Amino acid sequence: MTMGLMLYLLFLTNIGAFILMIVDKRRAESGLRRIPEATLLGWMVLGGALGGLLASRMVRHKTRKQPFASIMVTVLWIQIIIIGLWQLGFVEPLTEPFGRWLLGLLDQLIALVMQSLRS
Repeated sequence: MTMGLMLYLLFLTNIGAFILMIVDKRRAESGLRRIPEATLLGWMVLGGALGGLLASRMVRHKTRKQPFASIMVTVLWIQIIIIGLWQLGFVEPLTEPFGRWLLGLLDQLIALVMQSLRS
């Protein structure tokens, strides 16, 4: 997987995690059905940790809830370390089959976000 594609995927997952965190906050305030924590953390683990953490700080959502808040920060640091090691050549770039699988998974996740935004 090229660096350009990796940056594109990170951009999409961060935007997705950011939006989901804000939507969850609004739903919490309105008393509506919430987005499961597993979904929020899933987006963060897939690369959206920075977006999710920024949104949680912006709207003050899940900043004190443990272990959720600690997991967000830990996932972000792991992603920073992995990207740094990859750039230094210590981690092999993602292979093409995995890249295609990841893009398919992202398509599904984006569809879920769009569906959750509509409801």
